[in-house]
Amino acid sequence: MTTAIAEDSVAVVRRVPLSRGYRFELVKLVAQWRIRLLVLACWIAPALFVAGVSRQSTLPSDTLFGRWMHATGWAGPLVMLGFAGTWALPLLTSVVAGDVFAAEDRLGTWRHLLVAVRSPRRIFVAKSLASLTVILLLVAGLVCSSVLGGLASVGNQPLVGLDGHLLTPGDAAGRVLLAWLCALAPTLALAAIGLLGSVALGRSPMGLLLPPLVALGMQVAQMLPLPVAVRLALPGYAFISWNGLFTSPAQLGPLLIGVAVSLVWAVVATALAYLLFLRRDFTNLAYDGAGRRALTLGLLPLAALTAVTVAVVAVATPSMGSGIKQDKVQRSVATAFAHLYRLQTRQLHRPAVTEAKLRTTAACTKSDGQGAQEGAGNDWRCVVTWHLPDVAVAGTAVYQLDVASDGRFVADGDGPKEVNGYFLVRTPTGDAPNPLWQFDGNVELLDTTSKG
Repeated sequence: MTTAIAEDSVAVVRRVPLSRGYRFELVKLVAQWRIRLLVLACWIAPALFVAGVSRQSTLPSDTLFGRWMHATGWAGPLVMLGFAGTWALPLLTSVVAGDVFAAEDRLGTWRHLLVAVRSPRRIFVAKSLASLTVILLLVAGLVCSSVLGGLASVGNQPLVGLDGHLLTPGDAAGRVLLAWLCALAPTLALAAIGLLGSVALGRSPMGLLLPPLVALGMQVAQMLPLPVAVRLALPGYAFISWNGLFTSPAQLGPLLIGVAVSLVWAVVATALAYLLFLRRDFTNLAYDGAGRRALTLGLLPLAALTAVTVAVVAVATPSMGSGIKQDKVQRSVATAFAHLYRLQTRQLHRPAVTEAKLRTTAACTKSDGQGAQEGAGNDWRCVVTWHLPDVAVAGTAVYQLDVASDGRFVADGDGPKEVNGYFLVRTPTGDAPNPLWQFDGNVELLDTTSKG
């Protein structure tokens, strides 16, 4: 008789397997109408957007790769990635991860969930995995939809990189997918911050607002004249540094640092959320956030993490300046011009010429040579010089540059009109966009890429 009672007692306290808890939390998330709407939007809206913009006469030339949306279907997914990193992904992580714990507080269902699962640890893991699954589903929708929309509307054509070199369709496809994969790291960091806010702030709506507020703060920081070490130490830098994949050689230093910092933030924020969750009092029906504990186990550790990552990056890569120096700007402009000049040469059916024969150089000054010749600004002016075989006189072209704090620049042609003065060039097959009229480029903030 005693043995039977003991067996019944063991059966009663048996915990629910993690897999069953994960399925339960996933079903709860997918059953919400706003999650279903987000999934539908992420799998349909990007394709419609990319296809619609690609057929317009006016392109978003102020957006990275926007000016190439008429030329190749691989430009559309990159335009969508830029938009997603700024707006879409912070909002998606907010709706999914930022509400996964707070929803139980609003509905008052913690006691029922604990009775069913009997393990706060399994509840936390199940909710975190369910949130991660939904976020990955949403990101996969953004990628697949934008790629299909671009290829269907424009086609599988080569893509012009940020230094003017031409990427084959296969190479472009690989780099586009790798860029989206790298953007997952800061997305996971924002999701972890959403989990932390959802646990620490209870039913307060601030838990939902935390990921977009953090993302907005990081975007503002990237626009300020901060040292490179500070920029790279922010978890959102990987939303920007994927640009380096589209140069030759690839600018991998900032990208790898940005991804590593984002993953560290994701792990630390998730661990802090886990500790807060295990320490909360589930018997208190009036629970409305962790209060002082949210500060000591939430905000202060993340502030300390930022200070540590800044120190580590500053020591590993001496980069306490802006990273935008005159020689780097000149080298980037000259390289991009040489590649794009060859592209224009093919458009006009002129004799082919190599970059080595062109011997392209650029002389760039900031503020007409007044002050320090470094840093961001729209007051850069470059004179590009190149040489054609069997032509005694060197060619010159003038560009006005607007260099952003993150190293990206837009070069606007300022003559001569035969080279870069018009938006279109007249080719034997009709008018075509002039690649030398205006082009994007990227100055690597770290001194890690070969200068050759």
